[in-house]
Amino acid sequence: MYVIGTAGHVDHGKSTLVEALTGINPDRLREEQRRGMTIELGFAWMQLPSGRDISLVDVPGHERFIKQMLAGVSGFDAALLVIAADESMMPQTREHLAIIELLEIPRGIVVVTKADMVDPAWLPLVVDDIRLQLADSRMAEAPLVVVSAKTGLGMDELRAALDTLIDSLAAPTKLDEPARLWVDRVFSMDGFGAVVTGTLQAGSLQVGDEVEVLPRGLRARIRGLQMHRQKLQQAAPGARVAINLAGVSHHDIARGDLIVLPSTIQPTDRIDVRLTLASVAPRPLAQGMQVDVFVGAAETAARVTLLDCDAIGPGEHGYAQLHLAHTLPLWRGDRVVLRQPSPSMTLAGGRVIDTHPLRHRRFRSEVIERLQALERASPADLCWAAVRGTAMRIEQLAHVTHLDVARVQQTIDQMTTVRQLGDGWVLDAVYADGLLVQAEKALDGYKTRNPLRIGMPREDVRRRLGIEPGVFDALIVHAWQGVLERCGDGLLRRVGAMVTLTGTQQQLVDAALTALRRQAYAPPPTGLDRELQQFLVGSGHIIEIAEDVAFVQTAWQEMTAWVLTTIDDAGSVTVGQFRDRFGTTRKYALAVLEYLDDKKITRRRDDVRVRF
Repeated sequence: MYVIGTAGHVDHGKSTLVEALTGINPDRLREEQRRGMTIELGFAWMQLPSGRDISLVDVPGHERFIKQMLAGVSGFDAALLVIAADESMMPQTREHLAIIELLEIPRGIVVVTKADMVDPAWLPLVVDDIRLQLADSRMAEAPLVVVSAKTGLGMDELRAALDTLIDSLAAPTKLDEPARLWVDRVFSMDGFGAVVTGTLQAGSLQVGDEVEVLPRGLRARIRGLQMHRQKLQQAAPGARVAINLAGVSHHDIARGDLIVLPSTIQPTDRIDVRLTLASVAPRPLAQGMQVDVFVGAAETAARVTLLDCDAIGPGEHGYAQLHLAHTLPLWRGDRVVLRQPSPSMTLAGGRVIDTHPLRHRRFRSEVIERLQALERASPADLCWAAVRGTAMRIEQLAHVTHLDVARVQQTIDQMTTVRQLGDGWVLDAVYADGLLVQAEKALDGYKTRNPLRIGMPREDVRRRLGIEPGVFDALIVHAWQGVLERCGDGLLRRVGAMVTLTGTQQQLVDAALTALRRQAYAPPPTGLDRELQQFLVGSGHIIEIAEDVAFVQTAWQEMTAWVLTTIDDAGSVTVGQFRDRFGTTRKYALAVLEYLDDKKITRRRDDVRVRF
């Protein structure tokens, strides 16, 4: 299904043309019919001579209703540029044409209406003048048809031209993208409830689907689907559909909301775009400028940060970051139009490159290179641009690149610039190597400052690198084998990094261990300084459970095994039972059981301990 829309100056006969083609008056509002002027979007449909159906969207032509026009034009597959023979090109004709070009609507037909209003001898001159004015535009080579909706002149030729136009359009191929429908109309029907209409930009929707209304975050269910007043079970990309929603009121939804499947799109307040300034723009687009941004049927104010220049002149291009006043649910590739708020006029258009970028500094080569890669949009470019200088899970990479997980995996399997780890992590290879260098430097420095410590706390290393726990653990297990290793309780060291004691230190350690073994269940203080004490703890000789309370490992394992076995057999254990079993004092019995509570191995219940 294709959507063809009108464009052109007010009172050039757009609505009359649509009604002559379809038999449907697109001006549905009483005020529109009274004034004879389109105020809101109008909708109709027709069957072409080939038997194919198309949807038609009629837009207002008056400059005061340009926002309504922008809400409808984003769903066009092609445009009918309507120009009255008795007036030729007018200001809104040029602005509508600029918008069509900025949105890169691929095809169109120039329709010269009201042929009955001019002397037939003048018509060739009017056509020549229009062709001359369109010479530098996207419509320069478009078919031109002269018609009169009043007399029927040229209407059959226009229908045939529409058939030929449809033949030249690419078939909608966005089934692999999440379903997205910009709401351009909301109303309520007795007995049905909330109804929204729009063009399904991508994906598919079917009756019974749960959907989300963004950016509001509302959930609803599709009760029914219609296209051209015919019920549908499923809607495909490009379809102009009406959706009956259950679970929400029409008062809760507005034009500019986006209907999606739940959790497929995250609204954003910052986007990266590639902009083109309209050739008819009255002024350059300057750094820091405040603009109104239109995308789909939505609009919001925004501030422009130009990334590769200080200003963009008419017909020129540039990269920019737009800081949106309100969050919008956008997708990479969405087309945007920028307008000057006051006096209101169209300035530029562009394509969304990144929907969730970091805040960029201007004139940074690495930022521009990343945007260029994203703009090329090959899977490898998208993956590299997303993961460059960082690490992320494959599922996150798929979300950022708007590719499915299988495609991402297939792509990164063939890339040499990224490194895959276990647990689904993907890293920039250069970034990963740099992390290892930083980790080795941190460990070496720690070893110099603490020569008797067998390793550095892993969490301290991770914080030094500034990475999240998941990727850090994956690096240790999958990337740093043979270079770094875990040791002791939560420690990390270089492979082969050993602690060497002096003769005196070794004597002190041996004496302390002998004393601890002699009084295994009521150990005396070791008498060691803190560094030697930590050496024994880190090397696994002893476990320190409280200040001046440390057990040799064999005694500790025996005590904890007895506690757990007793709980399993008897249901609980007391401080007194522990004291009597090991011939120790209450001080040590209580210290052991409280340590097990802290480690969530046991828990206290009244005066006994049970399994946690």
